[in-house]
Amino acid sequence: MGLSAELLARIQFAFTISFHILFPAFSIGLATFLAIMEGMWLTTKNAIYLSICKFWMKIFALTFGMGIVSGIVMEFQLGTNWAGMTKMVGPVLGSLFTYEVLTAFFIEAGFLGVMIFGWNKVGPKLHYCATLLVFFGVTLSAFWILSANSWMQTPSGAMLQDGQFVVTSWWSVIFNPSVITRYIHMLLAAYVTTILVIMAVSAFYLLKKQHIQFAQKCLGFASGILIVLILAQIMVGDDAGLIDHEYQPIKTAAIEANWETQAGAPLILFAYPDDDKAQNLWVVSIPHLASVINTHQWNGVLQGLDSVPASDRPFVPIVFYSFRVMVGLGFLILGLALWGVVLRFRHRLYDHPWFLKSCVFLGPSGFIALIAGWFTAETGRQPWVVYNLVRTSDAVSDVLMKNVLISLVLIIVVYGIIFGFFYFRYFGKIIKHGPENIEDMKMPFAYLHVEDK
Repeated sequence: MGLSAELLARIQFAFTISFHILFPAFSIGLATFLAIMEGMWLTTKNAIYLSICKFWMKIFALTFGMGIVSGIVMEFQLGTNWAGMTKMVGPVLGSLFTYEVLTAFFIEAGFLGVMIFGWNKVGPKLHYCATLLVFFGVTLSAFWILSANSWMQTPSGAMLQDGQFVVTSWWSVIFNPSVITRYIHMLLAAYVTTILVIMAVSAFYLLKKQHIQFAQKCLGFASGILIVLILAQIMVGDDAGLIDHEYQPIKTAAIEANWETQAGAPLILFAYPDDDKAQNLWVVSIPHLASVINTHQWNGVLQGLDSVPASDRPFVPIVFYSFRVMVGLGFLILGLALWGVVLRFRHRLYDHPWFLKSCVFLGPSGFIALIAGWFTAETGRQPWVVYNLVRTSDAVSDVLMKNVLISLVLIIVVYGIIFGFFYFRYFGKIIKHGPENIEDMKMPFAYLHVEDK
């Protein structure tokens, strides 16, 4: 595809959503972690859990704010660059986005202030209630977003009439065929991503021999839960692959770089998919394994890319490589989790230098895998904005290419400054300052007896 307003609009939206998705995913994971840690503090009266809460709540507040700001830009893009889409799918997605906004403002924003600033101002039960409601709010917000996106992948409950969708069943729209699996897959991705950051920060402190008690408590919890999360993610990912094969077989074909319909398709570990020649170069593969993974049958049939015209295929290299980045990182994370289990049994979890260095090195890997997964899902749907119903070319606005290019350049610059430089600057300051010392910490809720041990 040559350079065009449509391609630039797609790049612009991909850039903004790639930045944005990192912050909500991290916020979801942190809200869940904070709800657990505050519950542990109130249950055990151990002040180390309070120190953990107050430290990670600073990062949560910073991340949550960035997520709100970065999400606003996408709403404007829908009006400026994707007028055709908003006209056609507005009756469906407009309501789902409205539910998400109501969730964000009435639940998340409503109790966020109490959660962050309510120490010593409200009672412990009310404060914990606010924390739980923020956790519930971010989790519910994620559902509405995933419901909207999943409907675009596997549309149901609506029909296209006179260039606009008419809803026939809201239940089928909201609970479309892929939403539950994709929602759980996204939640687990958010949890794994957050746990890896917690492990990285904790390992960094242990390597520096700083904040030992805090770091050990965080690393002990995070490494223990990581093995459960990553195994669950692999199982849910397998279910997501089965759904893709059933409802989006051409996406599966692009993921596997499978050009011809065949039974017992091999799993291609590495290749260069040549879109122009419709073939793979430099192939390294395992016989039958792609069929086993996608159909759970040794000789299961995989539909080939040649079963549809070239104009109905996604750009295979992006789908092919992004999927392998996601899966490859997933197995690296699994290896780290298993290593942590072994070290825990050997009582070396907190002092094994190579494990700690690996935790720091793999700290960002969850974010990379998350972005790679979104690239697989969204580019694999092309050239459809609503799968098999609305083409991307029909959804784009009639705008000049230079206007889209100018706004794209400006967004890259502004995002780089605000969400790149400033976010990481303040994130780094929080890490450098570290958690409060338990001995110096002013305990909230004066009437609540707190034991340090």
